Amino acid sequence: MALDPVVMAVSGSGAGVARRVADALGVAMCGRAGRVAGADAGFADALVFAREMFAAGRPVVGVCASGILIRAVAPLLGDKRAEPPVVAVSDDGRVVVPLLGGHRGANRLAQRVAEALGGVAAVTTAGEVSLGLSLDEPPEGWVLGTPELAKDAMARLLAGGTARIGGDAAAAADWLARLPQAAPSDEGGRDVVAIAATTMPAAEGVLTYHPQRFALGVGCSRNCPPEELETLARDVLAEAEAAPGAIRAVYTIDVKADEPAVVALAQTLGVPLRVFPAEALEAVAGRLETPSEVVFAEVGCHGVSEGAALCGAGAAGVLAVPKRKTAMATCALAKVPGVIDELRGRPRGRLSVVGIGPGQAAWRTPEVSRLVAEAEELVGYGLYIDLLGPLALGKARSDFPLGGEEARCRYALERAGEGRNVALVCSGDAGIYAMGALVFELLDREEAAGGVSAAARRVEVVCSPGVSALQGAAARAGAPLGHDFCAISLSDLLTPREDILRRLRAAAEGDFVIAFYNPVSKTRRTLLAEARDILLAHRPGETPVMLATNLGRAEEHVRYRRLDELDVDEVDMLTVVLVGSSNSRLAHLGEGPRMYTPRGYARRIDGDLSGKAGSK
Repeated sequence: MALDPVVMAVSGSGAGVARRVADALGVAMCGRAGRVAGADAGFADALVFAREMFAAGRPVVGVCASGILIRAVAPLLGDKRAEPPVVAVSDDGRVVVPLLGGHRGANRLAQRVAEALGGVAAVTTAGEVSLGLSLDEPPEGWVLGTPELAKDAMARLLAGGTARIGGDAAAAADWLARLPQAAPSDEGGRDVVAIAATTMPAAEGVLTYHPQRFALGVGCSRNCPPEELETLARDVLAEAEAAPGAIRAVYTIDVKADEPAVVALAQTLGVPLRVFPAEALEAVAGRLETPSEVVFAEVGCHGVSEGAALCGAGAAGVLAVPKRKTAMATCALAKVPGVIDELRGRPRGRLSVVGIGPGQAAWRTPEVSRLVAEAEELVGYGLYIDLLGPLALGKARSDFPLGGEEARCRYALERAGEGRNVALVCSGDAGIYAMGALVFELLDREEAAGGVSAAARRVEVVCSPGVSALQGAAARAGAPLGHDFCAISLSDLLTPREDILRRLRAAAEGDFVIAFYNPVSKTRRTLLAEARDILLAHRPGETPVMLATNLGRAEEHVRYRRLDELDVDEVDMLTVVLVGSSNSRLAHLGEGPRMYTPRGYARRIDGDLSGKAGSK
């Protein structure tokens, strides 16, 4: 999906221009804190902010010197086909420079910004400058079927070559008419680049563009083998002499949104998956060629594959290939005269369960940032969403209080079940004492027993790891988790107290390093003291303990204590307690105390040295 650009101003002199750009694009304006007035959101460091937005896949429009943006994103550069646009705008708005992503929308974005400011878009990509188009960036509704040939074709055209455009859709490819056209005299003389605008598969060596004029409708029995559906779909395409690139999307009925064979087919063909409710498919029943009363009795419409294909193609669509079937699958293909101008139906819906670490951007993974940037709606405890800062700007958000965990997860799943892209925002890692387990518990539970709806159970669920509190605390300490460790929550709100004590005794006897989550609350003050006493029966009183509060935030506070001196009153809800094993050490080094747990390398080295000495 295309993400909204982020507009950033680094200094007050560019604030006015940044506001005009943001208003023209319909997005928020971000400004450097303390320097830019009137911004919708602030950032402390321009390099860090631009780098974070770029890593999340957001197009960046910076009203600042080009060098700031270049230095910000340089460490992340790799694949030009995947990198978002980066555009620099001078403080006076007179010059707009697309720095990166010229073939991924940066040139168009720069031209749009320049028009809004009355400035000049300094486009530098050779194709745009010399030929007025980019061969690797066809217009909406067209797909480049042979991307590996685009670079060579552009080089040949820029060197004086001409283009010969063929194919049954050449008349529709007005945008290709800007290329220098080959004349009969070019044969044997000027270099001629063969270009085809066609729905048919590409011929060898021909730069081919496919108009997306087909809608592929599919249906299948539950647990249909993916290869069966794919083989049938490719046979249908071959029957119509249609290339996969000429398909706008794979369409089906909504109850098949999570069918593995259908999901795999869309992924294999590289097109979106869109779904329709039964009533939408039934609305085109009069246009079906093979209506079925059996299908109607089962799913509420007279045809899934034909109906989905026709709904995907729209009113202008006709069946190019009516329903074809195998033992467990059906496919049909609808076609329009031009290109399918609208992506009809709704997506499957996705819930991204993300852990944002302790909150600071530097400890948030790029994948989490990307999933948050792609989400339409953010759901979570309000403080956690606030910690996302500008990444949350412009998005719908649903805040839930502490204690509303089940309602939070249920709401996020049901919203995704309506076809939305939702991010469930957790601190730390979402799978460690957070919402990940509850999401799957709700999905696994029958709706009548308090689970979620059937639509919610069909969504795509993506889990992305975050920096957990125990990882953050261990990194600050040194390496206390260098040997076997465990994590124990001291909250008895959901876990019986006796279970917690049983696990404490087992961990103490096993001599594990222990990370205590939820060590205390306003009303729960005794379990941490009991844990301390249980551990003292199995490890020395001088065992090092780390108390880490507000990790990764401005209020971060780290201190070390002996186990026999651990004071419950020094711990609060925002503190992680790391208790060493009997082998853990607190070393006083140049940079201060560092806690670590040896893994046994010293014993192995001593043994090796003893063996060598004995062999002499």
